Amino acid sequence: MQQNQLFEYAVIRIVPKVEREEFLNAGVILYCAKLNFLQTMFCLSEERLRIFAPEIDSQVLLQNLDAFERISVGDSDAGPIAKLDLAARFRWLTATRSTIVQTSKVHPGFCINPAETLLRLYTQLVL
Repeated sequence: MQQNQLFEYAVIRIVPKVEREEFLNAGVILYCAKLNFLQTMFCLSEERLRIFAPEIDSQVLLQNLDAFERISVGDSDAGPIAKLDLAARFRWLTATRSTIVQTSKVHPGFCINPAETLLRLYTQLVL
């Protein structure tokens, strides 16, 4: 029988004007150490972005979001951060930053299947 495992997640946010603290949820990062799982899911609604922050280049944002995903899976072409272990990559991706692409605080939970949990969180928090 499978047991619940501790996982941690953060929401990836688009923050066009850091000083205003307004954001648009764009993705989720989920990390489960016991199951050796680190994955990112994201989508960028061009329509929502155009309404929320018309001055932002959506292609640049997509490149940044894609970098989150590539680092999560340890893509060898994603730079030195992608070569770190899972825990270090998750901590780096969720570190506090003052940029247009940020993450929420890290939240814990328990799950049996981290991929299903990631999809559930992504559906609830992003779509």
